[in-house]
Amino acid sequence: MPPSFYHSEAPFNHRRSVLLPLLEPGDYTERRVPEGPLVVSNHPFPSPDRSLKLNMATVGNSTNIFWHDCPVGRHERQKLLDQKGCVVWITGLSGSGKSTLACSLSRELHAKGKLSYVLDGDNLRHGLNKDLGFKVEDRTENIRRVGEVAKLFADAGLICIASLISPYRKDRDACRAMLPASSFIEVYMNMPLELCEERDAKGLYKLARAGKIKGFTGIDDPYEPPLNCEIELSQQDGVCPPPGTMAGRVVTYLEEKGFLEYK
Repeated sequence: MPPSFYHSEAPFNHRRSVLLPLLEPGDYTERRVPEGPLVVSNHPFPSPDRSLKLNMATVGNSTNIFWHDCPVGRHERQKLLDQKGCVVWITGLSGSGKSTLACSLSRELHAKGKLSYVLDGDNLRHGLNKDLGFKVEDRTENIRRVGEVAKLFADAGLICIASLISPYRKDRDACRAMLPASSFIEVYMNMPLELCEERDAKGLYKLARAGKIKGFTGIDDPYEPPLNCEIELSQQDGVCPPPGTMAGRVVTYLEEKGFLEYK
């Protein structure tokens, strides 16, 4: 075994570690892990010879995988953008105004010189999630995938705006658990079913009432409202606030929580 590798016989559950020499700037030579069983390093990172500790892991059905860190990380990207990455997760019934709010919020942030990206539920079903239907298990996988993508955008330092019905509380909570504390901002569009059905811009409620769409949220499939969302938007005296006003509330929250600057 080369001198830059250290080993121990101590077990490490489902992970195995190896120390690899760090690459010098401009050195892109492939470094291969020696064949044979990998063992756990006794040496803290970084090691005395500037080696990099890699952990082999099993995640779901993926085995023998390594997590590779990069010297340019979340904090460096946030400093470059002068903002902090987060996920604004907009949830509510179809027709409640989620997509309208998402676009309005993105426009407000752009005007302030802040970088955001909108993940719209319908848009994502044109590509990333086009293989999924609307059964319970498909909806859960739909939200899981979007949560993982949103996490990556937040890690990149962007304000990711996810706009999806996301009817099941456990699925939204699972997405929240993917992110650091306070970086998941749940925005509940608490609009009455009657209003959403009256709008029916896509004609989906009419089809659902006619029995032509099965499992439609709010009609024959439940919507589970958030219990502890960060922001709740609803009608005021029976009138829905303008999109700009609602977006302003979200922007104010982001400002107060320090997401629109990097310190």
